[in-house]
Amino acid sequence: MDFSVCIDSVFRGMDPTAALEKLKECGFNHYEFWGWKNKNTDTLSSKAASLSLKCAAFCTSFFILNDPAQRENYLNGLKESISAAKKMDCGLLISQVGNDTGTVRSFQHKSIVAGLKECVPFLEGSGVVLLIEPLNGRTNHIGTYLEYSDEAFDILDEVGSKNIKLLFDIYHQQITEGDIIKRFSTRLEQIGHFHVAGNPGRHEFYDGELNFRKIFETLEALNYRGHIGIEHFPQGDAAEGLKRIREYLDQ
Repeated sequence: MDFSVCIDSVFRGMDPTAALEKLKECGFNHYEFWGWKNKNTDTLSSKAASLSLKCAAFCTSFFILNDPAQRENYLNGLKESISAAKKMDCGLLISQVGNDTGTVRSFQHKSIVAGLKECVPFLEGSGVVLLIEPLNGRTNHIGTYLEYSDEAFDILDEVGSKNIKLLFDIYHQQITEGDIIKRFSTRLEQIGHFHVAGNPGRHEFYDGELNFRKIFETLEALNYRGHIGIEHFPQGDAAEGLKRIREYLDQ
């Protein structure tokens, strides 16, 4: 498994190309980010290539799946994002599903499933996997619809496509539901990516309440071969925190 660094959180406010230089200096070979429309992806790709860095993932340009009225916007955004991902030689696109609209949950759930089924033809043969991400609605994303991994896995079961998987964000799921190792171990084949940060605070994961050494050892034992995205907000100097993470991972 490989570790990627989210430049938009770890190096928040820094020029993206400078952030790539920093993470390379800290010993990492993969990067990811959030929005692509506010970046010069040609410049970013060129800089990454010069540093032998690979893009692991970035976000789609539109997030609302739980409202059928927004379906066309979502699909158009996905098509644009797939094109951008192929251009950047990136195989993963991250999507949330939207804030709770106030309608009954079963209606919103069905809208997400129907929307994702419409996404499948665009994803097939593209080399791109779409990741849906549950968020915690307690601390960081109050009002979000999708919080629990169980419902996310139910959605994936109903969609039934190998081109759509789960982004299991350990920080969010620890706040929402806990029982982290058991939850990801039983459905690992449906997980395409992980995010990590320490709880509480969403800082470097080595300062949180979870035993990440045990988590990473379990993923290795289960033969997980995807990426683990480092997506935190540094407590101090970003590069110093990343160097300490690199040392932690190399031990």
